[in-house]
Amino acid sequence: MGTLYTRRFEADRIGSQVPLKLMHLEGLYELFVSKFAFSNMDLSMHLFQVNLKMKLTYRTLPYDEDSDVQEPEGGITEAGGSPKSKHHNRKPWDDDCPWSEWYSAEDPVKGFELLTAWSEKAIESSLEMAELENASPLEAEKWSISPCLSEILSADSDGKRIGFASQLQLLIDALLMSLETQFVEDFVSVEHSRPENLKSTAVIPPPTVLDRVLKDLFYEVEAAQPDSAEGDHKYSRTIKGAPLESLFGQFCLHALWVGDCNIRAIAAFWIEFVREVRWCWEESQPLPRMPANGVIDLSTCLINQKLHMLAICMDRKHQFNQKGPKADENGVFLSARIKADTEVQSVISSQDGDAQASCWECDSLSTPDQDPASHFSSFEHSGAVKLGDPEHSPCIRRGSAGVIGSMMLLKSYQNMHAPFTQDSPLMTEDMHEERLQAIEALGDSSRFSAQLEKDILSSDMSAFKAANPDAVFEDFIRWHSPRDWENDDNMEKGVSQINAVVESTYDWPPRGKLSERMSEHGNLWRKIWNEAPPLSASEQKPLLDPNQEGEKVLHYLETLRPYQLLEQMVSTAFRATADTLNKTSFGGLKQMTTRIEQLYLTMSTTLRCLQTNSISVDAEDIKDLKRLCTTFAHVENLITLAASLHRKFMQAPRLSESIFNDYDNFHVPKLGTVSIGRDVQKVFNNEQEVRQGEREVIASMFTPPTANQLWRKVLSMGNLLNGHEPASREIIFTKRDHLCENYYVGHAPRGYQQEFETYRMYICGTSNDLGVALAVTSCD
Repeated sequence: MGTLYTRRFEADRIGSQVPLKLMHLEGLYELFVSKFAFSNMDLSMHLFQVNLKMKLTYRTLPYDEDSDVQEPEGGITEAGGSPKSKHHNRKPWDDDCPWSEWYSAEDPVKGFELLTAWSEKAIESSLEMAELENASPLEAEKWSISPCLSEILSADSDGKRIGFASQLQLLIDALLMSLETQFVEDFVSVEHSRPENLKSTAVIPPPTVLDRVLKDLFYEVEAAQPDSAEGDHKYSRTIKGAPLESLFGQFCLHALWVGDCNIRAIAAFWIEFVREVRWCWEESQPLPRMPANGVIDLSTCLINQKLHMLAICMDRKHQFNQKGPKADENGVFLSARIKADTEVQSVISSQDGDAQASCWECDSLSTPDQDPASHFSSFEHSGAVKLGDPEHSPCIRRGSAGVIGSMMLLKSYQNMHAPFTQDSPLMTEDMHEERLQAIEALGDSSRFSAQLEKDILSSDMSAFKAANPDAVFEDFIRWHSPRDWENDDNMEKGVSQINAVVESTYDWPPRGKLSERMSEHGNLWRKIWNEAPPLSASEQKPLLDPNQEGEKVLHYLETLRPYQLLEQMVSTAFRATADTLNKTSFGGLKQMTTRIEQLYLTMSTTLRCLQTNSISVDAEDIKDLKRLCTTFAHVENLITLAASLHRKFMQAPRLSESIFNDYDNFHVPKLGTVSIGRDVQKVFNNEQEVRQGEREVIASMFTPPTANQLWRKVLSMGNLLNGHEPASREIIFTKRDHLCENYYVGHAPRGYQQEFETYRMYICGTSNDLGVALAVTSCD
């Protein structure tokens, strides 16, 4: 060090059997003092001022140890006579997580390291060191914490983790295999030769396994099921699959775990599934997990649409067999159409002369301006009723649901009646395509909409004629499409167009005219009106034959090609597993929410190749799907990490968010790319400072050790935290002296003094391993 200073270093280590005196701060202080004090001095009786810095590291017990349950005396024994394992009654950490129904994930957070640091302070005696050893870690000036993450999060453990991503990878392999044959039965039949590249390990699960899964699908269903769309992610519907809680959605989730998700196991499962669906149809049992009403959602996969159609047909078939209130003797399902917010009256109320009815506007030919049956809780289907006024036509009124407010017919002083009408026939996506192709084949695509819905419109007109024998075409327009009825200009200015069709009983006949599109020559509506016979809905031919449509659905399910099944299964499985993970509670981690949104958008883009009805999956599509599995695995790991952190930092959400964001920013690659790094534990060691108000939360994570844990180690060090001694201790002793003028510093100004460290000792270790390094600086 030039001509002024000389520095000497020496070090030593005790790897075992550390002397008791050196386990305590008092002994370490005396060790340091002995390096510069006279050997014959009693160190405990003299004061030597030294400076001290100290950092203590505490480690939580691994959560598998921390959850140990002490067995009661004379522990319970099972049939074999051996006591139950203490782990037998332990509750998994993810028991309340949404994925726990399908698999148990390893806790990605194995524990935490807490670092408590004391800033530099002056020590003059060993007594002060003894007092410092008894001080609580809560008195330390600085706390910081870092997680101990499981190696399951590392990149090279992709094949070790069992979760949704690993099973989706197997399902992609099954999709590739499905292109080999034309029939699902070929994969399970012994009479047909299976594909050569089908592994011999691809076995069919035993019947008992399939029976148990089918029982869970069809019979162990909660009575009150939540809405399938409730709680779904906003981007979930961009994926053309079945909803999570639907029958096919649950089928796909079960298929991931039946056998090893090979194509033979899936084929056998599907065959039994379709047999169970047919049994429900033939025995008139409701189809579980599927709504028996509503409109078919064309944004879902075709299998889900078919099952929804079948559930509706089964419900109508059952009501027909039971002669329920919704169906008449001909099996026609009725609904009453009436203006919203208008009371249906059996007689005209003379006190309601200024009543108004609100009307629903309609652009489509077939869709009425009224909400079907939404304002009718119970209607008695009226039979044949003669008109009450003898001065009018003696025609018979049939199929009336009641009077529509104060609306009157144009050609007779009669109230307008709302008819019972048939429900519009439901159609799945392929049925829409078939009808579109049929219309285009006729070469008259200009009137496609009118032709497509002619049957429905004709049915409504027939029902209206039956309920209003003296009605004319204009009356039907006023009821069905009020915006096509234009009132005279002398109507009150304040009356809106939507309510202008409502007349007073004393203002008859109503004044107005048809709109331009309804009054043009050769109007299709008027042509249909002229041809429609006056038949009530109960007298008409049903628009939807539940028996015929139900058999069509079953035929589709029974003859479905393997690749068509697997394509829809892959899309549904990705959507259902993502929706399951999306239900995880991870607090307000905005970065996690962003990752989930990115995953949905990535899935929506990648899975579009499976939304066609032809064999369109090529090798490049398979690669994209496998890359999607890798992306899914990254997000699945993030969700388990976020859930684990959220549970451990419920009272300190800032720490949970900081740790998660650091991990996500430094060690999770962008979605769809290859992961970086190999050992997360070595790379990710970011520390988060613990604020003063968060210390009690962190201290509570160090639960007092049980008697079963205490015997394993002998407590030899102080500064206990809830009974836990430091896992490691680092101490720096320093002694400073003033350098005055002497021979070596003769050029220094008079009175010059400089303070520098003459002795410095670094101590690191535990009660079983102690390392000491000493540096001595001198100028003699």
